[in-house]
Formats: sequence, C-alpha cells, structure tokens
Amino acid sequence: MIDTTKLKWTREPEKYEIGKEKIVIVTAPKTDLWQRTYYGFSNDNAPALQFSTRDKYFSFTCKTQFDSKRRFDQCGIIMYLDSDNWLKASIEYENEKFQRLGSVVTNRGYSDWATTDIDASVKTMWYRLSRRESDYCIECSYDGVIFKQMRICHIAEGADEIKFGIYACSPEQSSFEAVFTDLEISDCKWLAHK
Repeated sequence: MIDTTKLKWTREPEKYEIGKEKIVIVTAPKTDLWQRTYYGFSNDNAPALQFSTRDKYFSFTCKTQFDSKRRFDQCGIIMYLDSDNWLKASIEYENEKFQRLGSVVTNRGYSDWATTDIDASVKTMWYRLSRRESDYCIECSYDGVIFKQMRICHIAEGADEIKFGIYACSPEQSSFEAVFTDLEISDCKWLAHK
C-alpha cells in the first residue's frame, strides 16, 4: 500500500477522488499533453498526480480502468518533469473498433509517439514504469502478472530528482472517468543488461 498523502498535483482537475484503495480522475474536455512534432502544436494542460523521488532504481506499477468513448481519450502512467521533458503510457481511444496502446517520450520540447492497435473492447490495463538512472522502461499487462515491454528510452533531463505517477485527459470535447488502483512502488524489476 502506498502513502497517497505524498502525491502532488501538476494541474489539479475539477473532479477527482483520492482514497486508500483507488484514485478517480474525471477528465475535462480539451486537456492533453503533446509537444510540437509533426502536428506543430503544443498542448500542456493535462492533470498529473505524482510522487517525487531521487531514487535511481525503482519500479512503479498501477492498474487503470476506464470508459473512454471519444477520440484520444486516455489515462495511464506518467513521468512529468516540466512541459518540455516527460513520458507517458496509455491507451488512446480511436473509434468503436480499435484503440492505440502506446507511449510518448518528450525530450527538450519534442514528442514522439509509438503505438500498436488493440481492440476497442479493452477497458483495463496495467502499466509498469522502471527507472535505471536516466534510462526508463515502460511495460504493460492485461492481467497484472505478465508484463510486456512497450519501450526503453532515455530522458535527457531525467537523471536527478523526478516526478512520476498517473494522468488522464480528453483532448477533444469529451469527459470520462479514469480509475487507478493497485499502485505500488517496488525495487526495480527492470534487471541490468548482462
């Protein structure tokens, strides 16, 4: 069990609930995170609820449940340092047939987006973020037991104190309830390469 009193908001949403067993964020329309690449715009107004740490080696795991229904609705894990340096992993709703399971890494003001399409019926996903100094591994799981690697990345400004946690947003004219449970901080589960 984690101490939720240590969580701090980056942009507090209007509607949310923080309990011992679960955290609920109700997204507001026109909230998003993206910087420049391809689309040319910068969006930096999604709420994030995060811990701070100087620990160089750890893993953070949580379960997400969501009833997203409009294009780009999303919720997941995040490491948000500032508007130009962050990463996130989530499922973005696309339409009634498929969604995009993916991750965004933003270094020094430029975002990328790596995705794979999954069925639109998926409404639960586990994520695990692991840190090894300024390198990070993002994994996902359908059952909280078997995790599959989504990406390994380097955050240029991510070597010292960082903030990490959960986020949810609705880039279009939408709102949905994102539920986060089973939050856990543990020893690093991303083993050293040998």
